[in-house]
Amino acid sequence: MMGNDLITQAAQRVAELKGYFVDHERFVPLAEGFSILAEKRLVDIQNGRISEAQGLALSGHSGAGKSAAITHLLAQEGQRLADRGYGDSTIISLRVPSPATLKFVGQMLLRALGYPIGADRHAWYIWDLVQHHLKERRVLFVHLDEAQDLASRGTKHELDSVTSMLKTLMTDPEWPVGIILSGTNELEDILNHDHQLARRMKTVRFESLSPAAYGDDILDLLESYCERANLAPEEDVLELSHGERVVHAAANQFGIAIVLILDAIEDAYLQGQETLNRQNFIRAYHRRTSCDAEFNPFVVPDFMRIDARQVFSRENRT
Repeated sequence: MMGNDLITQAAQRVAELKGYFVDHERFVPLAEGFSILAEKRLVDIQNGRISEAQGLALSGHSGAGKSAAITHLLAQEGQRLADRGYGDSTIISLRVPSPATLKFVGQMLLRALGYPIGADRHAWYIWDLVQHHLKERRVLFVHLDEAQDLASRGTKHELDSVTSMLKTLMTDPEWPVGIILSGTNELEDILNHDHQLARRMKTVRFESLSPAAYGDDILDLLESYCERANLAPEEDVLELSHGERVVHAAANQFGIAIVLILDAIEDAYLQGQETLNRQNFIRAYHRRTSCDAEFNPFVVPDFMRIDARQVFSRENRT
């Protein structure tokens, strides 16, 4: 049985690794897209111009790594803007509630702006306050994560109301604010529902990974994490087939691939190892899914037949 001290040390070391953001090729268009929007907005402010703001939408499957990418981007760009004298509240970020009523989204925005308000106010009053405080705080961008939940109520009227208000913020005649949306593929349906909102947005999509195309990239990622973790990767985790196994075990999603690598590193720490090997991935996958060995992509030769989205898979399940 593992001692509590070993478990605590492993948790601390993995927590440090989780703070390490991996730059990847899909992050480049996201970062460049935001930088262009920010610079356009700053030029307008410096020249005393009022122009409609533009926005940015990031979509992808769950586990694609969107949250990590957008969190890193906003922290990086927020600090850059603060260093240029635009304050520490230049970007307001919040997760969309579900169900995302117009009133509830406005209340959450006010709370993020440091102005909580009771639920007894009308939606129009709440959003008037939102626009006022965005201007007073000189907020340049509002980020809404899990933005697909803007359509969670399923009514066209509510969706029309929310998207209309987002457009209102972007076209405010006194202080236009850029909108950053991130969410699953359903976010694309929302933008296609409202073409006026869509045309004001730059779009980036995090595609799913292909084992054959991204096996080598995942091995590079694995080696980078091993270096930071002070673990030597053994030969069996540096084979191309192992990189392909990681991609497939992650259901072809970049963010989940990182989680699997960190889970395997954590297992190595828990075993008191100084190296990382395939057994660590076998145990880490089992710990995540409770699947029998016959359904573990790091065990069977024909791993592509396994549905990596399933948990509790057993040979003789009754």
